Amino acid sequence: MRSWCWAFDGDGEPRPRTIDRKGAAVPESGFVWCHLDGRLSEERDWLEAESGLAPGIISALTAVETRPRVEPIGDGALVNLRGLGTTPDEDPDPLVSIRLWAEKGRVISVGFRTLAASDTVRDQMQAGRIHDPGDLIAALAMAITDTLDPVVAAMGDSIDTCEADLDPNRIFAMRRMIARARSDAIQYRRFVAPQRQALERLSALDAGWLEEEDRMHLRDAADRFARMTEELEAVRERAALLHEQLTDLRAEQIDTRTLIISVVALVFLPLTFLTGLLGMNVKGIPYADASWAFWGVVGVCGMLAAAITAYFLRRHWFRN
Repeated sequence: MRSWCWAFDGDGEPRPRTIDRKGAAVPESGFVWCHLDGRLSEERDWLEAESGLAPGIISALTAVETRPRVEPIGDGALVNLRGLGTTPDEDPDPLVSIRLWAEKGRVISVGFRTLAASDTVRDQMQAGRIHDPGDLIAALAMAITDTLDPVVAAMGDSIDTCEADLDPNRIFAMRRMIARARSDAIQYRRFVAPQRQALERLSALDAGWLEEEDRMHLRDAADRFARMTEELEAVRERAALLHEQLTDLRAEQIDTRTLIISVVALVFLPLTFLTGLLGMNVKGIPYADASWAFWGVVGVCGMLAAAITAYFLRRHWFRN
């Protein structure tokens, strides 16, 4: 993950700065954004020695485990957000965090993983479309929703596909697909739901560096997260119902196969009794020496089997 420091001095031309005490100082006009890699010890040392932040704020910025939240502190605010990362195979959580300290004229952000939306916002900063901390946080929130929304929609589409193609012959494959969608929905909702609340709180924050347009964008992002929360909740509930339907289908398959086996066993049960009775090595078996005796027994067995099968068909035992 890359670190950077960009400053907007108010003349419409953002410029890069070095990450040091001078570079991260609050400018007289415009604002500065410094993004740090929390895994690097020298950048954590810089936070403690040169950033000028209180120890409590530094501790929050470097915390390993975070949840989305907004905490006003003095004239600034501590903001934790979560979004999709660029290396999902390496990250244990589906959503990686970015921690921000925002105050008039300055934003310091810290990340331990690469947030997919951070490069988009940095490009907007370089293009001169971000002029203050409110613009930056609003742009970051909107960029996170833009990257996350298609993933949540894909979860719903996978459930739609399973519902449309509910096939008893693909029960095991569909159960794996549904279980994966349900697990992802639960993990995503864990962070998406509180993120909505955090952005709503931030939009109502009494801070001079938040303009009305910023508050409108923050409320828009919060509405998007509310919709994604509802979609994730629907995915979880629909996945649970689909799992129950697949379980019922599996039980019906087992019941049908058990019924067929039972019917076949019932058809052959009297035949087995008859052949066992006539196969005994004792004297007195009728027609034991007759030339037609074998075929006579075969015929009787055939008629018994046909009669029993006809009875079961008449009683609809073979109907699913």
